[in-house]
Amino acid sequence: MGRLWVISKKIFSVSLVFNALLTITFATNILSTFYWHSNNWHPFSPYLINGNLFWIAIVAAVINIFPSASLGRSLHTGRFLFHHYIYGFIVLACALAYVILFSPVGLSELFFVFDQRIEVNIGRFFVLGGLALILDDLPDVSTRIESALNRLKFKVGEINKVVSILHIVCGTVSLYIFVAIALSMATPPQEVTLANILCAGTIFITVVTSFIFVKRGIWQKINHQKA
Repeated sequence: MGRLWVISKKIFSVSLVFNALLTITFATNILSTFYWHSNNWHPFSPYLINGNLFWIAIVAAVINIFPSASLGRSLHTGRFLFHHYIYGFIVLACALAYVILFSPVGLSELFFVFDQRIEVNIGRFFVLGGLALILDDLPDVSTRIESALNRLKFKVGEINKVVSILHIVCGTVSLYIFVAIALSMATPPQEVTLANILCAGTIFITVVTSFIFVKRGIWQKINHQKA
């Protein structure tokens, strides 16, 4: 039972990293449409005052990646044949090959165009899945990366109060974005699409984890954690 609990927490950790990447993906897709692909388009209007607020959701998701990955780093799950990042690179390589060879959307546009075809979303899913596995186990990739992450962690620890405030602000703005998306789906009902539901869901998880991490004082404890 103890072993199962540890593995479950590791899966939870990777899932949180994946959710952060998914939030970044949705926000990037909306911003690219907002800037380049649709003239005078205002996402989730009139409830969202400005589409540029999705930049703040991206910041919230990026900030969430370290504490999400650190949850898994504190566990001793062992390894099956290889480190977890090896499987991440394998998944990522296969996903990139699939996108290049079979996806109707090219690799350079994969995360910048609004395309809900299943072939495109399969490519996105496995690219993000591979990245999540790598990021969750990133310090083990090389000693140089681990040293760089530890230096970064130390620098962040020196300004932990600023980072905590930034985390709260970004989480609060992301909560507003979630509410705006939810309201836009309520009226009119044609806005209730799978893409909007997933976008709202992943942003909501980003909001919740942001507040939980700040409440737990993750940034005050950062210098006591190994990358």
